[in-house]
Amino acid sequence: MEFLSSCFWLRSDVRTRNGSEAKGQRDGLLWYKDTGKHLYGEFSMAVVQANNLLEDQCQLESGSLNMNESGPSGTFVGVYDGHGGPETARYINDHLFQHLKRLASGQQSMSTDVIRKAFQATEDGFLTVVSNNWILKPQMAAVGSCCLVGIISDRNLYIANLGDSRAVLGRVGNATGKVVAVQLSSEHNASIESVRKELHSEHPDDSQIVVLKHNIWRVKGIIQVSRSIGDVYLKKPEFNKEPLYEKFRLRHPFKKSILSSDPSILVHQLEPRDRFVIFASDGLWENLSNQEAVDIVNSHSRHGIAKRLIKAGLQEAARKREMRYTDLKKIARGVRRHFHDDITVAVVFLDSSSPASVATAGSKRFGNVSVKGGGGVHLPPNSLAPLSILG
Repeated sequence: MEFLSSCFWLRSDVRTRNGSEAKGQRDGLLWYKDTGKHLYGEFSMAVVQANNLLEDQCQLESGSLNMNESGPSGTFVGVYDGHGGPETARYINDHLFQHLKRLASGQQSMSTDVIRKAFQATEDGFLTVVSNNWILKPQMAAVGSCCLVGIISDRNLYIANLGDSRAVLGRVGNATGKVVAVQLSSEHNASIESVRKELHSEHPDDSQIVVLKHNIWRVKGIIQVSRSIGDVYLKKPEFNKEPLYEKFRLRHPFKKSILSSDPSILVHQLEPRDRFVIFASDGLWENLSNQEAVDIVNSHSRHGIAKRLIKAGLQEAARKREMRYTDLKKIARGVRRHFHDDITVAVVFLDSSSPASVATAGSKRFGNVSVKGGGGVHLPPNSLAPLSILG
């Protein structure tokens, strides 16, 4: 019972016009929702915890994408992979979609401008939280999160990303008929040569902007991702000083923000041969390739497919450590982080060949669907999660 109580619980609500609710299920450190319906088809979600406190958060919202019901409708998916603690990811989970709805109100359709402004509003909001807690909780300045968002609206799929979570499309190939993997998101990780070149270009006077440390490329020798929400101490010089703990402070002052909160955004026009999209934090992609994940989804039942992907990732993590999957499952949170990261997966199926007509005619009778993952991580009053190694 002590072990179970230490595991996270997850709040998931599916709200429709009749007020019905549906919850996911738990199995130790795993939460999963085997199947659900969104405006364009079905979806499956799962989260497994490895850290002492769950740092991943996720959500799916389907129906109206605005405040006044007169603007765009569609499906919104978010995967938020926190580092240094869960606070930033939790903040994004609570605020990003609301900013998007507010900014989309009065618009005829979704746009990259609305998405970019929603990201910036979320970044600004978390900066305010850090400022308000600077004296009592200065370490909040060293907490951040990757942010991957997918929005399906009016025949278009928008992918916006900060950090190294990944969205992969499963598409039927023209020639072979095989379902092939197409990566949709641009990643911002210092291990990627183009990202290192971008950082050197933006900081030509800083020879230490990227450092190879323990055979891993890190921005300023600290963090792997070059874009995020939060990580305020690497963006605002006024937070790179006391009372922030000395071990987190940069030795040399800086004038220009080291990390960026500007997302990479891709717009993909949906086609009938587009079958599904896998959204996942990097904990999955460390153990599965894009095509391996797509093959798993394509060759198994939709029911519980997100949970199956997580199991496949954990099996590979166990194999790398020359241990059995059943033994890995017995390892407690915190200690588990030495074997794998928190992993979040959402698989969204694209069943409608005419998304625009479904969104226009179906949103009112469909109702609004809201499922949030990771919302059950609670911190004691006036405390902060232990700061983990940033990655």
